[in-house]
Amino acid sequence: MLEKDNCETYECDRQADLGWRTISEQVSHHPPMLAQYAEGRDWRVWQEFTMTSKFRGKYLQVIPLGIVHLEFPESGYHFTWKKVTTTVHNIIVGKLWVDNHGDMEIINHQTNDRCHVKFHPYSYFSRDSERKVTGVVTDSLGAAHWILQGKWDSKMEVLRVVNTADARNASEGGKPILETTTPKVIWKRVIPPSEYEKMYNFTVLACQLNEPEDGVAPTDSRFRPDQRLMEEGNLDEANIVKVQLEEKQRQVRRQREAEAERAAREGRPYLPYEPVWFKKDKDPITGNPIHIYQGEYWKAKETQQWERCPSIYLD
Repeated sequence: MLEKDNCETYECDRQADLGWRTISEQVSHHPPMLAQYAEGRDWRVWQEFTMTSKFRGKYLQVIPLGIVHLEFPESGYHFTWKKVTTTVHNIIVGKLWVDNHGDMEIINHQTNDRCHVKFHPYSYFSRDSERKVTGVVTDSLGAAHWILQGKWDSKMEVLRVVNTADARNASEGGKPILETTTPKVIWKRVIPPSEYEKMYNFTVLACQLNEPEDGVAPTDSRFRPDQRLMEEGNLDEANIVKVQLEEKQRQVRRQREAEAERAAREGRPYLPYEPVWFKKDKDPITGNPIHIYQGEYWKAKETQQWERCPSIYLD
């Protein structure tokens, strides 16, 4: 994202082959924040994403902030969850490797069913397998119905609970013993293409994301000249163009500040920066402010009416 709030967008329309489409917009720079909306067959998902980070010398922690919403309009089921922490190890010396860890709670706000998921942190002293994930799905009364197990980089399995032994007959800690069905694979990693190490370990989808596409908004990040130059391997020129883009944004910022000061002197209100496709509103679930998609992007694309989009790249 560029230096200043600038309505930079990114769309990905894969309805024809994958059955979904998504639109994202930069809605803040301090802190950097992304608003995103996606829809598919009988579902829609939206989120406001930002993060904080901690550098600890040998590793970097990335802590996502914000809540993800998933809704199935036909059933009325509305799920929310928060993301777990990602730690990048060996930042200075050694081979880089990534670990996801933390606790996640997925809530169905219509039924109050919950899925408690634990991403187990790597430990040199632990006998657990690396990248381990476990979880349990409970109803509104706290009774367990499903068990989750697997690894976040390979596959996840689900087991249905068919019987819960009395806690008085359970093993250590008074924990109930769960009788389950055999595991069923519900998610499996798509094997990457051959020699994908030469492509920065990108998946097929990741390699396709920056492909130029006709008809997208003029603010789409694929129009960023510095990004395109970097992908083509022209790193020096990409840095020069990036500086030019940032200077243009600083000029826009100075102009806004001057307009705000002039409005204050004249005693009239000054409208601050507002995103184009999202509007800040109250989250009906959490009560916190959140940027909500206004439902107009795809119609504008269909008619190619982009008048509301500002000029954010080099002319």
